[in-house]
Amino acid sequence: MTPADENATKTHYICQTYVEQKPGRDGQAGLKIGKQFQYSSAAQAQNRAEREAQSEDCAGADAYMIIEDPHSGEVGDPSFLVRLGQVPNTDDF
Repeated sequence: MTPADENATKTHYICQTYVEQKPGRDGQAGLKIGKQFQYSSAAQAQNRAEREAQSEDCAGADAYMIIEDPHSGEVGDPSFLVRLGQVPNTDDF
């Protein structure tokens, strides 16, 4: 591995699904993460999110990318490619 490779950032493309969570003691229902898939391209993550969002048991799906600094382990904020159905507010990330 060259020094340039060690300093390069890594981009992760994620499809994340959500399912409805049963109401708690406060009587409010919510969302919880259902499944997560990682892909090598934005198109793959977006296509999977579109397919998953059509599933009967899926409340919603996100496709997003995050950039990781492998040296420090820090991960940036998600950059959304597509958000379908019921998804959490971006403030929840």
